[in-house]
Amino acid sequence: MDVAMTARTGKISKALRSQAEEGMERIGRVLGRTARASITFSTQRHLQVVELTVQARTQKIAATGKGPTPDAALREAIARAEHQAHRYRDRRLVSKRLPKEEKVLTAPPVARPKARIDPDADAADSKAARTEARARTSIAVHSFPSSSAVVEPHVVKSGEAIALRPMTIEEAVKDAEFRDRDLLIFHTAAGDMFVLHRRRDGQMELVEIP
Repeated sequence: MDVAMTARTGKISKALRSQAEEGMERIGRVLGRTARASITFSTQRHLQVVELTVQARTQKIAATGKGPTPDAALREAIARAEHQAHRYRDRRLVSKRLPKEEKVLTAPPVARPKARIDPDADAADSKAARTEARARTSIAVHSFPSSSAVVEPHVVKSGEAIALRPMTIEEAVKDAEFRDRDLLIFHTAAGDMFVLHRRRDGQMELVEIP
């Protein structure tokens, strides 16, 4: 990612520049390498202020961080910008997700065997039997399995499906998308329990546990 840094007061140290480039590299992996960023360092009374702007192809992110030191203000600005980048990526993933195609199994047509004709039968019966045999062999019959296939259940360990810390619904959706989970059970700070799971059409569905 192309990063431009400006200091309104003082100079940008090598460590601060390295910290900014590392944070922009993480954001670039989310928004794309073609994104451009500009970082401005300034001072307001006793606080250090960092203004960060990231311009992607279809999205612009702006974040501000304040702290007693420039590195603390930079960490806050990068964290806010990274959070916005993940939200933008999650919205794109949900809008572009297509429903999964269901596989349909069909059995090949099976023809019934020709009827056996008794050689001792009279000519009329033999002719009728041959006619009936031809009529039967012209019909294709589909065969079906004697028993339906049993699908093995997908077992999910509780440690992977249950969130250990309270989180909001937005954080739960972000966590499920980031870890590629189809099921997540979590609770909010107020104690409400929810189940978040992915349906067959790819949409996330939220179920509240009473």
